[in-house]
Amino acid sequence: MLPAVLLLLTVFGPISMDLYLPVLPALTRELGAATSMAQLTVTACLIGLALGQLIAGPLSDRFGRRMPLLIGVVAYIVTSAWCAIAPSVEVLIVARFVQGLAGGVGIVIAQAAGRDLYSGAALVRYFGRVTVLSGLAAIVGPLLGGLLAIVTDWRGLFVFLAAIGGVILLAVAMQFSETLPVDRRTRGGFAQIARDYHALLGDRRFVGAVLASGLAYAALFAYLAGATYVLQGIYGLTPQQYALAFGLNSAGFMAFGWLAARSSQRWSLHATLVSGLAMCGAGALGVLLGGLVAVPASMVIVSLFLLVGGVAVTTPPTTTIALADHPRMAGTASSLLGMARFALGGVVAPLVGIGGAATMLPLGIVAVVAIALAAASVVVLGPRRHPGHDPAAIDPEPAAAPTPSAR
Repeated sequence: MLPAVLLLLTVFGPISMDLYLPVLPALTRELGAATSMAQLTVTACLIGLALGQLIAGPLSDRFGRRMPLLIGVVAYIVTSAWCAIAPSVEVLIVARFVQGLAGGVGIVIAQAAGRDLYSGAALVRYFGRVTVLSGLAAIVGPLLGGLLAIVTDWRGLFVFLAAIGGVILLAVAMQFSETLPVDRRTRGGFAQIARDYHALLGDRRFVGAVLASGLAYAALFAYLAGATYVLQGIYGLTPQQYALAFGLNSAGFMAFGWLAARSSQRWSLHATLVSGLAMCGAGALGVLLGGLVAVPASMVIVSLFLLVGGVAVTTPPTTTIALADHPRMAGTASSLLGMARFALGGVVAPLVGIGGAATMLPLGIVAVVAIALAAASVVVLGPRRHPGHDPAAIDPEPAAAPTPSAR
């Protein structure tokens, strides 16, 4: 059951972001907020998710995975309820930031605990499953949001998030056993944390993977922040139709994430990463074209599908490259990887609303620039240090606990 609980923790990010996206325009109107201010509720959550991981990762290396996780889930439930009663967009922005801080704990521990348990090819398969489940949560989130919008408002959606947090808390309390033994935990307090960060940032391969993944996710979060305005505002889709279109893209995220894990084992991590970035580039260029000239909604949806699917392809190889070499500081390494993904996403999300709700040009520009920078950062990865293309050669150090099957 422990692997299932770890995978369940991956829903914190997508469910926190996606559930209320179908009602974001309605939220904007009800609170009398500008489009850019409403999108700051997305940005605040992203930044909170980034900082939450940056804090929780080193703490979990020092104190173990279980206790920080329990504290984080409880805090997530409380802050979700706070979001539901926010009287203004400014209060909601603050509440979303704190909600993100709490949610970041679950995300980073899902990755770090997975690294505690798996190595080699099993590690690649695990991160492939994480990607698939993230896509599933991204499908379920907007679909549920669209359905719940029929019977409740955006405040009710945050109550639902609190309920989801309660389910996760129950699962963690009953099934999550400690994955990091005491003898493998870090020592030395803040000085050791600083040394760990210095070692990671001095690893060219790690930095390249983090930059490539973070910039790809920046394009993904630009899509999350802008797609609802593009598809509903420009093309006139209803919240339910938008949820279906969003679900299609998320299904692509699932499928391509699964394929990426397979191809990383049979082909190579680096080649899979390059293929994913090529898909992202094609999709981003399609969105940019839609911002420059009138194109049908079907072309925009296909372009977004390629962009989202390409990000999924990059996820298993970048996560594996980043964490495989650092089993004794997996929490810290995972925190930097997650911080890059969510912080860069938080920075670019408000940019897609600069031109207002009537144009997708800013979304296209942001996506193209982010993917171009991600492709450039792949150069930082340098030559592959591991022999051949066999993922089983990655990090031969044994797991901290008996390794369950990742198949």
